[in-house]
Amino acid sequence: MDMDLVIRGGEIVNADGRFSADIGIRGEKIVQIGGEMRGPEIDARGRTVLPGAIDAHVHLTMPQVPEDGVAWADDFTSGSEAALAGGITTIGNMTFLLPDESMFAGLEREAALARVEAIADVILHPVIGDPRQAIIDEIPEIVAAGHSDIKFFMSTPTFDRNATGYLKATAEAGKNGALTLIHCEDYPIIEQSIERLLAEGRESLRNYPESRPIISEVVATQRAVAFAEYTGAPVYIVHLSSRRAMEVCQEAQARGAPVYVETRPLYLHLTSERFLEDDGAKYVGQPPLREPEDVEALWAAVANGSLHTICTDHAPWKLVHKLDPALHVGNLRPGMENLQTMLPMLYSLGVRTGKITLERMVQATATNVAKLFGLYPRKGTIAVGSDADIVIWDLKETRTIRDEDVLSRAGHSIYNGWEITGWPITTLRRGQVVYDNRRIVAKPGSGKLLPRGLTQAL
Repeated sequence: MDMDLVIRGGEIVNADGRFSADIGIRGEKIVQIGGEMRGPEIDARGRTVLPGAIDAHVHLTMPQVPEDGVAWADDFTSGSEAALAGGITTIGNMTFLLPDESMFAGLEREAALARVEAIADVILHPVIGDPRQAIIDEIPEIVAAGHSDIKFFMSTPTFDRNATGYLKATAEAGKNGALTLIHCEDYPIIEQSIERLLAEGRESLRNYPESRPIISEVVATQRAVAFAEYTGAPVYIVHLSSRRAMEVCQEAQARGAPVYVETRPLYLHLTSERFLEDDGAKYVGQPPLREPEDVEALWAAVANGSLHTICTDHAPWKLVHKLDPALHVGNLRPGMENLQTMLPMLYSLGVRTGKITLERMVQATATNVAKLFGLYPRKGTIAVGSDADIVIWDLKETRTIRDEDVLSRAGHSIYNGWEITGWPITTLRRGQVVYDNRRIVAKPGSGKLLPRGLTQAL
């Protein structure tokens, strides 16, 4: 009954329900929920206690600085700080390989950075740019080493000529109990759309949605579903943005296909009219912002469970780089920071408005992510034996999002000025208080690179 730390009196909310109880922590683990216990205390009475979220889709590293010298603004340290302030305790970084680099070499290169820089816990996703046989042959080995997924892009110029290799990689991942992450946009349609806009003198990013139309997402999503149905391997559609692509996935799920879906906050809170603003280029992501009917369809899919996870696709650029006047529909910097505000905005604009329940928010940002990425029940729930990744929330606190409060080195938020109710007050990562009273109180290098088990079906 002697604990290293006791969290007293909060309402615990997991994906499957809520209850009030004390939580006893010893070392890095939750060892008791309810009953008598003693030790140093955190008073959570009147607060809500959620499991630490898992953002499985972030970009904090580039293997090479682009030719223009402009790279993402964050690293594992600043990305961790933003995540922990936003109630996220584990981040999943996309690991892009250098030319001719093996997956093991790329993963170890990024693991070395994470061990020194990270404060949040970290998982790594190897991104396959060339599905040559040597890469496919590595898949069983990386899964055995605790990296139980791969990722590829359908939106690249080389995808179609390498499609057979990508199909083989998907099959090999499934054979070994791993997940395949797929960016679903069709390159030929994008290429033709950009060529038409440039020929018409309509290169401005005000016209960005026309350069990557919904049909490009739909046809690529259909193809990803076909990969899943043909191989029997589970696929995970990253950052899905449109009603029509969601319907493709729902139809596949109804047939029993192992198709899992992620969206990101952009597509729940914003629509394409933002590109008409003077600084509309700051909203550029891939795919583009869509229409109100798409926003409505995605919220409905989160509510009914056919859309399984919400992750940021955090890709942080400084505002001056996003608004560079030299950029156009064929030359752009996609992505933005979002780690610090994703969860408060989901609560404020989703749970408080009745679109989803708090339990569903936990499921989509913690439990489902943990299961799909081989971390459950170590992560994703508040339970005896789980890591003590715990976030204490004040669901009544109202703050205005301000650029000056952004912990990401991007230095700005696309939601600057939005008033949001419901914020993390204290964040624990494996039993250690890492964020408290609006301050990061843990050091770089205290995060862990997590080995993972196999993908669990939802």
